[in-house]
Amino acid sequence: RLRIRQLRESDRGCYMCQINASPMKKQIGCIDVQVPPDIINEESSADIAVQEGEDATIVCKAVGHPTPRVTWKREDGEYMLLRKPQSRELIRVESFNGTHLHLPKLERRQMGAYLCIASNDVPPAVSKRVSLSVHFAPSVRPTSQLLGAPLGSDVQLECTVESSPMPVSYWLKGGRVLPPNFAGITNGVYEQGQMRPEMLLDGPKYGITEERHGFRTNMRLVVRFFSPNDVGTYHCVSTNSLGKADGTMRLYEIKIHPGGVQTSDDQLNIIGGLAEAARGRGNSSANSLVSGRRPWLSVLLVLLASSILATLGSANR
Repeated sequence: RLRIRQLRESDRGCYMCQINASPMKKQIGCIDVQVPPDIINEESSADIAVQEGEDATIVCKAVGHPTPRVTWKREDGEYMLLRKPQSRELIRVESFNGTHLHLPKLERRQMGAYLCIASNDVPPAVSKRVSLSVHFAPSVRPTSQLLGAPLGSDVQLECTVESSPMPVSYWLKGGRVLPPNFAGITNGVYEQGQMRPEMLLDGPKYGITEERHGFRTNMRLVVRFFSPNDVGTYHCVSTNSLGKADGTMRLYEIKIHPGGVQTSDDQLNIIGGLAEAARGRGNSSANSLVSGRRPWLSVLLVLLASSILATLGSANR
């Protein structure tokens, strides 16, 4: 009887027991040493960050006996988005098998933490986490471009920001947002005669909050006890190392009288401008919005103006 203590991988092989007699007798027995999987960190990918549109390959090397199988999954349990060969289309898959996960022309939707799982039916299976960050310049989308409120009410303005890395976001009131390379400011006034926007801070007058979900951030501004001084243009601005973007909203007053709702002159000008632009009778700047390559915008403006007028008409009745 042969007993091998503290079996090691190097003990794998065949052993022969031989009896030196006449005739000689022998018997051969083989040992297969099974080894659980182990991931080689030195040959596997660490966390990586790439810009949107670039290619990325993440690698996971593992050893063991039998040879481990390597499977990739998303840590959050969501489907992986992989691009079809020679195609722009992304398909959803639960997992991917292979040591090399190639991700061409990355999109922001593919950002996240990926798990490399190595198994060979010898417990325990092992895993490694690789974080994939996709960087891109901010984009800002206001939930509404035109809001009305009666005096004394609280008004909430919202913007959705998409950005990676995490942006610096803030709110401005009045004027217009400067382009990054603009230098024509003198004594707080633009060369075009517009006043510099006022940065809004969280406090008794304004409530400012942010909710972040992955690469999306919901910005909220609450204007408390709405007054005539609060009428005007508001900007939600977001910036990171790759760029800057802003969204603009117009806040106007809805005057409430015992006989119903009455629009202010500012409100009527806005609604009239929308209607004229939609019909092609507005000024050149309004017409330029709906001409040429943007015919769809005329439909949007008609619907917006009609909706506002219908709401005011029903309130006055």
